[in-house]
Amino acid sequence: MGTGRAVAVPARAAAAPREWQAVPVPDGAPAAQLRDVAAAGPGLAWAVGEEGRGAGALGSPLALVWDGTAWARTDLAHLGFRGYLHSVAATCARSAWAIGTDTSGLTHLLAWDGGTWRESDFPGRGGSGTSLTGVAVDPGGGSWFSGRTSDGRLLLHHERGVWTWLPAPPSAPTVTPSGVRLTPRGDVWLYGVGIVARWNGSAWTELPGYRGLRASITGLLPVADDDLWLVGHDYGAGGPVGKPPGVLLLHGDGSTWRGVSGPFGVGMLSGITADALGRPDRIAGWDFWDQTRAHYLRWDGTAWVSERGPVATTPVVMNALAKVPRSGGYWAVGTTATSVSSAALPRVER
Repeated sequence: MGTGRAVAVPARAAAAPREWQAVPVPDGAPAAQLRDVAAAGPGLAWAVGEEGRGAGALGSPLALVWDGTAWARTDLAHLGFRGYLHSVAATCARSAWAIGTDTSGLTHLLAWDGGTWRESDFPGRGGSGTSLTGVAVDPGGGSWFSGRTSDGRLLLHHERGVWTWLPAPPSAPTVTPSGVRLTPRGDVWLYGVGIVARWNGSAWTELPGYRGLRASITGLLPVADDDLWLVGHDYGAGGPVGKPPGVLLLHGDGSTWRGVSGPFGVGMLSGITADALGRPDRIAGWDFWDQTRAHYLRWDGTAWVSERGPVATTPVVMNALAKVPRSGGYWAVGTTATSVSSAALPRVER
Protein backbone atom coordinates (compact mmCIF):
# COMPACT_ATOMS: atom_id res chain seq x y z
CA MET A 1 0.00 0.00 0.00
CA GLY A 2 1.21 3.50 -0.79
CA THR A 3 2.69 5.90 1.69
CA GLY A 4 0.48 8.86 0.82
CA ARG A 5 3.51 11.09 0.18
CA ALA A 6 4.12 12.85 -3.11
CA VAL A 7 6.83 11.06 -5.07
CA ALA A 8 9.04 12.03 -7.96
CA VAL A 9 7.86 10.58 -11.25
CA PRO A 10 10.33 10.02 -14.11
CA ALA A 11 9.97 12.29 -17.14
CA ARG A 12 7.07 11.39 -19.35
CA ALA A 13 8.34 9.15 -22.10
CA ALA A 14 6.67 9.07 -25.51
CA ALA A 15 4.53 6.03 -26.28
CA ALA A 16 5.69 4.23 -29.43
CA PRO A 17 3.30 4.41 -32.43
CA ARG A 18 1.42 1.23 -33.27
CA GLU A 19 -0.78 -0.15 -36.04
CA TRP A 20 -4.19 -1.22 -34.75
CA GLN A 21 -5.97 -4.26 -36.20
CA ALA A 22 -9.53 -5.57 -35.94
CA VAL A 23 -9.83 -9.03 -34.35
CA PRO A 24 -12.63 -11.49 -35.22
CA VAL A 25 -15.37 -11.93 -32.62
CA PRO A 26 -17.57 -15.07 -32.35
CA ASP A 27 -21.17 -14.84 -33.57
CA GLY A 28 -23.93 -14.14 -31.08
CA ALA A 29 -27.19 -12.32 -30.67
CA PRO A 30 -27.43 -8.92 -32.41
CA ALA A 31 -27.85 -5.58 -30.64
CA ALA A 32 -24.64 -6.26 -28.73
CA GLN A 33 -21.75 -4.34 -27.27
CA LEU A 34 -18.63 -4.98 -25.20
CA ARG A 35 -18.27 -2.58 -22.29
CA ASP A 36 -14.95 -3.56 -20.68
CA VAL A 37 -11.83 -5.67 -21.18
CA ALA A 38 -8.98 -6.97 -19.02
CA ALA A 39 -5.91 -9.12 -19.68
CA ALA A 40 -3.78 -11.33 -17.45
CA GLY A 41 -1.17 -11.75 -20.17
CA PRO A 42 -0.76 -12.47 -23.90
CA GLY A 43 -2.59 -15.79 -23.59
CA LEU A 44 -5.55 -14.83 -21.41
CA ALA A 45 -8.02 -11.96 -21.55
CA TRP A 46 -11.69 -11.30 -20.85
CA ALA A 47 -14.25 -8.97 -22.42
CA VAL A 48 -17.75 -8.35 -21.05
CA GLY A 49 -20.91 -6.57 -22.15
CA GLU A 50 -24.42 -7.41 -23.29
CA GLU A 51 -26.40 -8.66 -26.27
CA GLY A 52 -30.04 -8.63 -27.35
CA ARG A 53 -30.56 -5.04 -26.23
CA GLY A 54 -33.84 -3.35 -27.02
CA ALA A 55 -35.02 0.24 -27.04
CA GLY A 56 -35.32 1.13 -23.37
CA ALA A 57 -34.59 -2.44 -22.22
CA LEU A 58 -31.47 -4.33 -21.16
CA GLY A 59 -30.46 -7.53 -22.90
CA SER A 60 -28.51 -10.51 -21.59
CA PRO A 61 -24.97 -10.63 -20.17
CA LEU A 62 -22.24 -11.31 -22.71
CA ALA A 63 -18.73 -12.57 -21.93
CA LEU A 64 -15.80 -13.53 -24.16
CA VAL A 65 -12.46 -15.11 -23.27
CA TRP A 66 -9.18 -14.96 -25.21
CA ASP A 67 -6.98 -18.09 -25.14
CA GLY A 68 -3.98 -16.62 -26.94
CA THR A 69 -5.33 -17.53 -30.37
CA ALA A 70 -8.98 -16.51 -30.64
CA TRP A 71 -11.93 -15.06 -28.74
CA ALA A 72 -14.64 -17.51 -27.65
CA ARG A 73 -18.03 -17.02 -26.04
CA THR A 74 -18.42 -17.96 -22.39
CA ASP A 75 -21.70 -19.69 -21.53
CA LEU A 76 -23.54 -17.63 -18.91
CA ALA A 77 -26.91 -19.42 -18.90
CA HIS A 78 -26.29 -20.65 -15.35
CA LEU A 79 -26.25 -17.09 -14.02
CA GLY A 80 -29.98 -16.78 -14.56
CA PHE A 81 -30.34 -13.01 -14.82
CA ARG A 82 -31.03 -10.51 -17.59
CA GLY A 83 -29.02 -7.34 -17.75
CA TYR A 84 -25.41 -6.60 -18.63
CA LEU A 85 -21.80 -6.86 -17.49
CA HIS A 86 -19.93 -3.57 -17.34
CA SER A 87 -16.60 -4.01 -15.50
CA VAL A 88 -13.86 -6.63 -15.49
CA ALA A 89 -10.36 -6.82 -13.98
CA ALA A 90 -7.73 -9.49 -13.41
CA THR A 91 -4.06 -10.21 -12.83
CA CYS A 92 -4.10 -13.96 -13.46
CA ALA A 93 -6.45 -16.88 -14.15
CA ARG A 94 -7.12 -17.26 -10.41
CA SER A 95 -7.89 -13.61 -9.72
CA ALA A 96 -10.49 -12.25 -12.11
CA TRP A 97 -13.74 -10.44 -11.35
CA ALA A 98 -16.64 -9.06 -13.39
CA ILE A 99 -19.50 -6.82 -12.30
CA GLY A 100 -22.97 -6.71 -13.78
CA THR A 101 -26.36 -5.14 -13.24
CA ASP A 102 -29.70 -6.89 -13.75
CA THR A 103 -32.98 -5.43 -15.01
CA SER A 104 -34.07 -4.54 -11.46
CA GLY A 105 -30.85 -2.57 -10.85
CA LEU A 106 -29.20 -5.09 -8.51
CA THR A 107 -25.45 -5.68 -8.67
CA HIS A 108 -24.07 -9.11 -9.58
CA LEU A 109 -20.43 -9.89 -8.74
CA LEU A 110 -18.85 -12.71 -10.73
CA ALA A 111 -15.61 -14.61 -10.10
CA TRP A 112 -13.71 -16.52 -12.80
CA ASP A 113 -13.27 -20.22 -11.94
CA GLY A 114 -10.91 -21.03 -14.79
CA GLY A 115 -13.61 -21.87 -17.29
CA THR A 116 -16.58 -19.61 -16.70
CA TRP A 117 -18.00 -16.90 -14.45
CA ARG A 118 -19.71 -17.81 -11.16
CA GLU A 119 -21.84 -15.64 -8.90
CA SER A 120 -19.98 -14.47 -5.78
CA ASP A 121 -21.27 -13.09 -2.51
CA PHE A 122 -20.09 -9.74 -1.10
CA PRO A 123 -21.06 -7.62 1.91
CA GLY A 124 -24.34 -5.85 1.26
CA ARG A 125 -25.22 -7.94 -1.77
CA GLY A 126 -28.84 -7.39 -2.73
CA GLY A 127 -29.30 -4.73 -0.07
CA SER A 128 -31.05 -1.44 -0.69
CA GLY A 129 -28.57 1.28 -1.57
CA THR A 130 -25.59 -1.05 -2.13
CA SER A 131 -24.01 -1.33 -5.57
CA LEU A 132 -20.63 -1.96 -7.22
CA THR A 133 -19.46 0.12 -10.17
CA GLY A 134 -15.85 -0.82 -10.91
CA VAL A 135 -13.05 -3.23 -10.00
CA ALA A 136 -9.25 -3.32 -9.96
CA VAL A 137 -6.90 -6.13 -8.91
CA ASP A 138 -3.48 -5.52 -7.38
CA PRO A 139 -0.39 -7.64 -8.20
CA GLY A 140 -0.78 -9.60 -4.96
CA GLY A 141 -4.31 -10.68 -5.85
CA GLY A 142 -6.12 -8.22 -3.60
CA SER A 143 -9.25 -6.80 -5.19
CA TRP A 144 -10.74 -3.31 -4.92
CA PHE A 145 -14.30 -2.37 -5.82
CA SER A 146 -15.82 1.08 -6.22
CA GLY A 147 -19.46 1.45 -5.35
CA ARG A 148 -21.73 2.64 -2.61
CA THR A 149 -23.48 1.41 0.51
CA SER A 150 -26.57 2.88 2.15
CA ASP A 151 -24.32 4.59 4.73
CA GLY A 152 -22.08 6.22 2.12
CA ARG A 153 -19.05 3.90 2.02
CA LEU A 154 -17.48 3.90 -1.44
CA LEU A 155 -14.60 1.38 -1.46
CA LEU A 156 -14.73 -2.40 -0.87
CA HIS A 157 -11.59 -4.52 -0.41
CA HIS A 158 -11.24 -8.29 -0.74
CA GLU A 159 -8.13 -10.32 0.08
CA ARG A 160 -7.75 -13.98 1.05
CA GLY A 161 -11.44 -14.41 1.64
CA VAL A 162 -11.84 -11.32 3.84
CA TRP A 163 -14.21 -8.54 2.71
CA THR A 164 -14.01 -4.99 4.11
CA TRP A 165 -15.93 -1.85 3.25
CA LEU A 166 -13.47 0.97 3.98
CA PRO A 167 -14.53 4.08 5.94
CA ALA A 168 -16.29 6.76 3.95
CA PRO A 169 -14.27 9.79 2.78
CA PRO A 170 -14.53 12.69 5.26
CA SER A 171 -16.79 14.78 3.04
CA ALA A 172 -19.12 11.77 2.54
CA PRO A 173 -20.01 12.86 -1.00
CA THR A 174 -23.49 12.01 -2.20
CA VAL A 175 -22.14 10.92 -5.58
CA THR A 176 -21.23 7.34 -6.46
CA PRO A 177 -17.77 6.77 -8.02
CA SER A 178 -17.73 5.31 -11.52
CA GLY A 179 -14.48 3.42 -11.10
CA VAL A 180 -11.35 2.57 -9.12
CA ARG A 181 -7.70 2.85 -10.20
CA LEU A 182 -4.50 1.43 -8.67
CA THR A 183 -1.08 3.04 -9.07
CA PRO A 184 2.37 1.36 -9.25
CA ARG A 185 3.14 2.83 -5.80
CA GLY A 186 0.10 1.02 -4.35
CA ASP A 187 -2.39 3.83 -3.81
CA VAL A 188 -6.08 3.27 -4.56
CA TRP A 189 -8.03 6.04 -6.30
CA LEU A 190 -11.78 6.47 -6.68
CA TYR A 191 -13.07 8.65 -9.50
CA GLY A 192 -16.31 9.82 -11.04
CA VAL A 193 -18.38 12.95 -11.54
CA GLY A 194 -17.80 15.08 -8.48
CA ILE A 195 -15.27 12.79 -6.79
CA VAL A 196 -11.53 12.13 -6.96
CA ALA A 197 -10.17 10.56 -3.78
CA ARG A 198 -7.05 8.59 -2.79
CA TRP A 199 -6.88 5.87 -0.12
CA ASN A 200 -3.30 5.24 1.04
CA GLY A 201 -4.05 2.33 3.35
CA SER A 202 -4.98 4.38 6.39
CA ALA A 203 -6.56 7.66 5.33
CA TRP A 204 -8.34 9.48 2.51
CA THR A 205 -7.08 12.45 0.55
CA GLU A 206 -9.84 14.17 -1.41
CA LEU A 207 -9.17 16.35 -4.43
CA PRO A 208 -11.64 18.63 -6.19
CA GLY A 209 -13.87 16.59 -8.47
CA TYR A 210 -15.04 17.66 -11.91
CA ARG A 211 -18.75 18.48 -12.13
CA GLY A 212 -20.26 18.86 -15.59
CA LEU A 213 -23.86 19.52 -16.51
CA ARG A 214 -24.31 16.07 -18.06
CA ALA A 215 -20.88 14.55 -17.70
CA SER A 216 -19.55 10.99 -17.54
CA ILE A 217 -16.05 10.22 -16.26
CA THR A 218 -14.67 7.04 -17.83
CA GLY A 219 -11.08 7.01 -16.60
CA LEU A 220 -8.49 8.48 -14.25
CA LEU A 221 -4.70 8.38 -14.51
CA PRO A 222 -3.03 9.58 -11.28
CA VAL A 223 0.61 10.04 -12.29
CA ALA A 224 1.33 11.89 -9.03
CA ASP A 225 -0.65 13.85 -6.45
CA ASP A 226 -0.17 17.00 -8.54
CA ASP A 227 -0.32 15.36 -11.98
CA LEU A 228 -3.63 13.69 -12.82
CA TRP A 229 -5.66 13.04 -15.97
CA LEU A 230 -9.44 12.60 -16.22
CA VAL A 231 -11.20 11.45 -19.40
CA GLY A 232 -14.83 11.11 -20.42
CA HIS A 233 -17.51 13.19 -22.12
CA ASP A 234 -20.09 15.88 -21.34
CA TYR A 235 -23.32 16.67 -23.17
CA GLY A 236 -23.49 20.17 -21.72
CA ALA A 237 -26.70 22.18 -21.52
CA GLY A 238 -29.64 21.92 -23.91
CA GLY A 239 -29.35 21.06 -27.56
CA PRO A 240 -31.45 19.02 -30.01
CA VAL A 241 -32.24 15.33 -29.70
CA GLY A 242 -29.20 13.37 -30.82
CA LYS A 243 -26.76 16.12 -29.93
CA PRO A 244 -23.29 14.53 -29.63
CA PRO A 245 -21.24 14.95 -26.46
CA GLY A 246 -18.08 16.94 -26.12
CA VAL A 247 -14.77 15.28 -25.26
CA LEU A 248 -13.53 15.62 -21.68
CA LEU A 249 -9.74 15.62 -21.43
CA LEU A 250 -8.77 17.21 -18.12
CA HIS A 251 -5.39 17.71 -16.43
CA GLY A 252 -5.27 18.31 -12.68
CA ASP A 253 -2.57 19.76 -10.44
CA GLY A 254 -4.14 18.57 -7.19
CA SER A 255 -6.25 21.67 -6.65
CA THR A 256 -7.82 22.56 -10.01
CA TRP A 257 -8.68 20.96 -13.35
CA ARG A 258 -8.06 22.50 -16.75
CA GLY A 259 -9.32 21.34 -20.11
CA VAL A 260 -6.67 20.13 -22.55
CA SER A 261 -7.12 20.34 -26.32
CA GLY A 262 -6.78 16.98 -28.00
CA PRO A 263 -6.93 15.80 -31.61
CA PHE A 264 -10.76 16.02 -31.66
CA GLY A 265 -13.35 17.75 -29.54
CA VAL A 266 -16.74 16.20 -30.36
CA GLY A 267 -17.18 12.63 -29.21
CA MET A 268 -16.12 10.55 -26.22
CA LEU A 269 -13.00 9.31 -24.48
CA SER A 270 -13.41 5.90 -22.89
CA GLY A 271 -10.42 4.76 -20.90
CA ILE A 272 -6.81 5.75 -20.28
CA THR A 273 -3.76 3.53 -19.81
CA ALA A 274 -0.37 4.10 -18.21
CA ASP A 275 3.07 2.72 -18.94
CA ALA A 276 4.89 0.46 -16.46
CA LEU A 277 5.93 3.50 -14.39
CA GLY A 278 2.45 4.98 -14.27
CA ARG A 279 3.05 7.70 -16.88
CA PRO A 280 0.55 8.66 -19.63
CA ASP A 281 0.28 6.16 -22.46
CA ARG A 282 -2.97 5.88 -24.47
CA ILE A 283 -6.64 6.82 -24.49
CA ALA A 284 -9.44 5.20 -26.52
CA GLY A 285 -12.03 7.42 -28.16
CA TRP A 286 -15.00 7.86 -30.49
CA ASP A 287 -14.72 10.75 -32.95
CA PHE A 288 -18.14 12.09 -33.98
CA TRP A 289 -16.75 13.52 -37.22
CA ASP A 290 -14.98 10.34 -38.33
CA GLN A 291 -17.02 7.43 -37.03
CA THR A 292 -15.81 4.50 -39.15
CA ARG A 293 -12.55 4.06 -37.26
CA ALA A 294 -11.49 4.27 -33.66
CA HIS A 295 -9.64 7.42 -32.66
CA TYR A 296 -6.96 6.64 -30.09
CA LEU A 297 -4.84 9.26 -28.38
CA ARG A 298 -1.13 8.54 -27.90
CA TRP A 299 1.15 10.46 -25.53
CA ASP A 300 4.13 11.75 -27.54
CA GLY A 301 6.03 12.99 -24.50
CA THR A 302 4.49 16.47 -24.44
CA ALA A 303 0.95 16.19 -25.85
CA TRP A 304 -1.80 13.79 -26.89
CA VAL A 305 -1.70 13.01 -30.63
CA SER A 306 -3.89 10.98 -32.99
CA GLU A 307 -3.55 7.28 -33.60
CA ARG A 308 -6.22 5.64 -35.73
CA GLY A 309 -7.76 2.20 -35.87
CA PRO A 310 -8.53 0.41 -39.15
CA VAL A 311 -11.33 1.77 -41.34
CA ALA A 312 -14.58 -0.22 -41.09
CA THR A 313 -17.83 -0.33 -43.06
CA THR A 314 -19.78 0.41 -39.87
CA PRO A 315 -19.46 2.94 -37.08
CA VAL A 316 -16.74 2.06 -34.55
CA VAL A 317 -17.42 2.95 -30.91
CA MET A 318 -14.73 1.79 -28.49
CA ASN A 319 -15.94 1.55 -24.88
CA ALA A 320 -12.79 0.39 -23.07
CA LEU A 321 -9.04 0.00 -23.38
CA ALA A 322 -6.59 -2.23 -21.50
CA LYS A 323 -2.87 -2.98 -21.69
CA VAL A 324 -1.72 -6.58 -22.00
CA PRO A 325 0.89 -7.39 -19.34
CA ARG A 326 4.27 -8.68 -20.54
CA SER A 327 3.51 -8.00 -24.20
CA GLY A 328 3.46 -4.27 -24.92
CA GLY A 329 0.08 -4.78 -26.58
CA TYR A 330 -3.46 -3.57 -25.95
CA TRP A 331 -7.06 -4.67 -26.21
CA ALA A 332 -9.84 -2.22 -27.09
CA VAL A 333 -13.50 -3.26 -27.15
CA GLY A 334 -16.79 -1.69 -28.14
CA THR A 335 -19.55 -1.98 -30.71
CA THR A 336 -20.51 -1.21 -34.33
CA ALA A 337 -23.40 1.21 -33.78
CA THR A 338 -23.83 4.58 -32.13
CA SER A 339 -27.25 3.74 -30.66
CA VAL A 340 -29.37 0.72 -29.71
CA SER A 341 -29.76 -1.17 -32.97
CA SER A 342 -30.02 -4.73 -34.28
CA ALA A 343 -26.98 -3.83 -36.39
CA ALA A 344 -24.81 -3.41 -33.30
CA LEU A 345 -22.21 -6.16 -32.96
CA PRO A 346 -19.19 -6.51 -30.66
CA ARG A 347 -16.00 -4.85 -31.90
CA VAL A 348 -12.48 -5.80 -30.78
CA GLU A 349 -9.18 -4.22 -31.83
CA ARG A 350 -5.58 -4.68 -30.75
